[in-house]
Amino acid sequence: MTVLPGTIEDSVKWFAENPHPDVLFLDIQLNDGNSFLFIEQANPQSMIVFTTAYDEYAVQVFTVNSVDYLLKPIHKDRLVNAIRKCERLLSLHENSLSKLLDLEQLLRTIAEKKEKQFRTRFLISVPKHFYTIQVTEIAYFYSEDKVTFAVTRDGKSHIIDFPLNKLEEQLDGKQFHRVNRQFILSVDSILDIQPYFNGKAIIKVRPSYDGVIQISREKVPALKLWLDEPYI
Repeated sequence: MTVLPGTIEDSVKWFAENPHPDVLFLDIQLNDGNSFLFIEQANPQSMIVFTTAYDEYAVQVFTVNSVDYLLKPIHKDRLVNAIRKCERLLSLHENSLSKLLDLEQLLRTIAEKKEKQFRTRFLISVPKHFYTIQVTEIAYFYSEDKVTFAVTRDGKSHIIDFPLNKLEEQLDGKQFHRVNRQFILSVDSILDIQPYFNGKAIIKVRPSYDGVIQISREKVPALKLWLDEPYI
């Protein structure tokens, strides 16, 4: 509990320099004026409970968003009720603030997703010249002997100067999915998925791949969800 300085001027200065308390108990009659003058100057962001020996202020106190109005002598039951009312209002405020913060975080996340720019092309460097390929031309990526290849829809392979981990960050998750350590597939490249031993699966792609593209049992549900549901 904090006791404010003795004068209105000092109290206004204190409110300008310190965090406002949750609840203020204010006597309406002060030595150098009344608490309405203090409220006008300090603009406290606190819940206010007025205390006074005079009931002629009853209407005026509720024009400044007070929580309660206690007449002197103050009875214990009335004081307890006023405190409980403040506690309920504080609880509602905290819950609302928490929900607001959650909503703000959600909106930030959505905004970040909308604003994120995905890679649209790659520069391919070969002896004596270089060229570009569009991401839309690529059927899948795979890694072999620490070299990354992009296979375009015409069946040609191109060496990409990025590991799969980096590509995963740069590609649009609506179009590409990392199925295992070796492969990132575009949704259009998946021709067929066949059950395999121990819950695993074998993926056939187009253009065809000479080896076996295997996906673990743990990753199969995520692949099915990606293929079946819109990306959010």
